[in-house]
Amino acid sequence: MKYLLIAIAAAILFVPFLGHVHLFDWDEINFAEAAREMLVTHNYSQVQIDFAPFWQKPPLFIWLQAISMAIFGINEFAARFPNAIIGIATLVTLFGIGKKLADEKLGLWWALAYAGSWLPHFYFKSGIIDPTFNYFIFLAIYCVFRIPYAAKPNRVAILAGICLGLAVLTKGPVAILVSLLSFIVYWVVKKGKTGIKLPQLGLITLFAFITTALWFGYEVLAHGWWFFNEFVTYQIRLLTTPDAGHGGNFFYHWIVLLVGCFPASIFLFAYFRGRKERSIYGGAQGAEVKDFRIWMWVLFGVVLILFSIVETKIVHYSSLCYFPLSFLAAWQIYRVAEAKVVLRAWNIVLMLLIGMLIATAIMLLPVVGVYKQQLIAAIGDKFAKANLQADIPFSLWESAYGATYLLLVIMSAILLFNKKVKAGMVMLFVSTICAIQITVVHFTPKIEGFSQRAAIEFFESFQGKDDYVQVLSYHSYAHLFYTRKLPAANKNYYNQEWLLNGPVDKPTYFVCRITDSEKWRANPHLEVIGEKNGFVFFKRK
Repeated sequence: MKYLLIAIAAAILFVPFLGHVHLFDWDEINFAEAAREMLVTHNYSQVQIDFAPFWQKPPLFIWLQAISMAIFGINEFAARFPNAIIGIATLVTLFGIGKKLADEKLGLWWALAYAGSWLPHFYFKSGIIDPTFNYFIFLAIYCVFRIPYAAKPNRVAILAGICLGLAVLTKGPVAILVSLLSFIVYWVVKKGKTGIKLPQLGLITLFAFITTALWFGYEVLAHGWWFFNEFVTYQIRLLTTPDAGHGGNFFYHWIVLLVGCFPASIFLFAYFRGRKERSIYGGAQGAEVKDFRIWMWVLFGVVLILFSIVETKIVHYSSLCYFPLSFLAAWQIYRVAEAKVVLRAWNIVLMLLIGMLIATAIMLLPVVGVYKQQLIAAIGDKFAKANLQADIPFSLWESAYGATYLLLVIMSAILLFNKKVKAGMVMLFVSTICAIQITVVHFTPKIEGFSQRAAIEFFESFQGKDDYVQVLSYHSYAHLFYTRKLPAANKNYYNQEWLLNGPVDKPTYFVCRITDSEKWRANPHLEVIGEKNGFVFFKRK
């Protein structure tokens, strides 16, 4: 019964308002466009963008989106719906694992810690690939952990291999890299005593290979090795270079996890305490729980260090950390709630400070919207200045959302200081869930209105028209998805020089950002037909 209640609660959290705001460029629109093109071309074996082979991602998540679009239509709701389903499955899975490891209370704390933290919750309302990838790779790791304790370990090993293969089909060989590094580190920590035998490792490898070969093998047979080679080359480049301008320092993901996974991230600091406290364990903690904690620390450390070293820095690269982070936080919350561990005052103060920081940011957002004209003069970036010119209504009363969240965080801290742990924890996570929902429903559309809506609405105006629409001097997938572009019969379309200066055979339009517009304004073949919120719109003469 509790599984059903958790599934219903998760559905209420993750499904409503999925189509409330346009998809965001790049990643959300990228995957949605690939799914749309599958439906247009009926080519379900190969991922395409602009009806050309796209070797950056395998097809599993795109298939899920294509199925969703076949049911709900080509829209934002359909693009994000697969992750909402994964979100429901995730919370039910976390509750089930927590219940098996200890009891229902641990399972409930884990599900609450995951759903009640900012980025883990927010990603289930997105159309990006990572929540699905993270779910499959976590299941693979969990199955590997279960092998020494299972009555039929070979079956668990087979399931681990299938889940690992599905993770590879979702995002690529990084799943193998993360899993292999995690097992090696676990093997070192356990001094070789993993309880996993070579035949079981062989089964994992075999079924991971079989699962991935269902697509990779077919792709090689159908189209040759070039697609596979390009795919592998891209994955290597992503790990070794700051691709697409996404660079950052070594501690980028550390900060992202600390702030983005609030409040769960705060309870990792509860592990820093004296030796005497560290030796106290609750009655529910047996060999399995200790072993699972080791696996979670290993997975957390491997992902965090690996993607801190990797040159490309994107927020969701460390999102696999959400599973171990939320478990380790939930375990500490569980022990504090059961009076096995005392939550230190400095830990509560840190929670209060970061909560106040996030709440203050929510409070200031309407202030920026109301007084944007006064702020524009102080901004040096021409594109940002023009973005703020968008006619987005704000009221100072909207700061009450952030103020209410701030008050609830303070009340949670007061309850924790007064040793009312369960009430304090529930208030903290539930208030965060409410704040996330308000942010998604109320503030995200306003942010999208400033950042990209002018361009999206321009693209939408071309749906059903036989025109060429392209972007200049910036990378985007929005013009493909929101014009509902069809395959171009004239292959010159892919030649920008021909579109700009050649004998085009259709009405041709371009969009660029205001910061790059001078070059294109000077082109004698282009005329400006409009400007809005940082975007300049051109038409071929």
